[in-house]
Amino acid sequence: MAMDLSALEREMTAWRRDLHAHPEFGFEEKRTSAFVAAKLREFGLDEVAEGVGGTGVVGTLKRGTGNRAIALRADMDALRITEQSTQDYRSQNPGTMHACGHDGHTAMLLGAAKILAEEGGFDGTVRFVFQPAEEWGKGALAMLADGLMERFPFEEIYGLHNMPGLPVGHFQTRVGPIMSAEDNFEIVLKGVGGHAARPHWGNEVLVAACATVMNLQTIVSRRLSPTDISVVSVTELITDGTRNALPGLARILGDARSFQPEVSTEIEKQMRIIAEGTALTYNVAAEVTYTREFVPTLNDATLVDEVFAAARTVFELEHVSTAHEPMTGSEDFARFLEHVPGCFAFVGNGKSSAPLHNPAYDFNDSGLLYGTRFHAAIARQRLRQA
Repeated sequence: MAMDLSALEREMTAWRRDLHAHPEFGFEEKRTSAFVAAKLREFGLDEVAEGVGGTGVVGTLKRGTGNRAIALRADMDALRITEQSTQDYRSQNPGTMHACGHDGHTAMLLGAAKILAEEGGFDGTVRFVFQPAEEWGKGALAMLADGLMERFPFEEIYGLHNMPGLPVGHFQTRVGPIMSAEDNFEIVLKGVGGHAARPHWGNEVLVAACATVMNLQTIVSRRLSPTDISVVSVTELITDGTRNALPGLARILGDARSFQPEVSTEIEKQMRIIAEGTALTYNVAAEVTYTREFVPTLNDATLVDEVFAAARTVFELEHVSTAHEPMTGSEDFARFLEHVPGCFAFVGNGKSSAPLHNPAYDFNDSGLLYGTRFHAAIARQRLRQA
């Protein structure tokens, strides 16, 4: 007997708002993971494992005799942002809020687990992966390091993210790169500070730092191919100077986005050349620290076709489309794709939605059922019954 989807939508809305009111930062999702595990057990899953990768949860549901397994993933963590909302379900944890919709992602995947547990309709194993600490790029790695693939093996993985600006009831994905890598950098310039009235007595670093910031802008515009999508952004310039004292130390921090490992490598190479060359020009010392926090999210071409086919059973045909350009935001779902093929896709959060990571953002509950039905559809399609 088919589930009452209207009743499920009301139930998911209640779950989502409860999660929204109790946001937890990465690796602190104790209440959230306990909530998820309790629901999965209530639905009658075959196995529910807690504490995977710290605060992650993995639910396992088996039907039939098939030996294939796929995974469906949702992220659970919130952000260190103070919510600006008058909703009665606004954050009760000051300084922390669900500003990226992970409360909605979690509720959608719980809904899919309930549908598949009650209705079946597939032959094989579905792993429901509820991941911690997506926002700072450590949660997927933590689950993998804790034996996710060995303890709960699967052959494919699928994930969804809500998208402000895309109407509710719309679905998008694309073959290949869909979200970028994120690299972080810090350039430290060291000189000799001194009195602002006598700069020639020292060897201050502020002018060198400003020149370095400007020169970094040539990496994308002059040192990379115009066909390689990339961004280099300086986000902080910090010195030890004050109103009448020239600085002897400057820190330049920022991040770089790209979609190909060789482009990331070239950005780092050119950044070191520019930092060291500019420092030499101003007779100061330069140190560059460059780290890779997120890898690019690359969708498997064959599975994108499968995802579009499943989406067309849930969304209006004209509302299923190809995302024409990859996003320069990053997503640690990509870490799973280093182990198995899969696909990451976007579902609409509404044209009037506040942006992600904005203190006024809220997940649009009218999109819950779309995501839930898609999760169930792709599981049934990839684990077809004979």
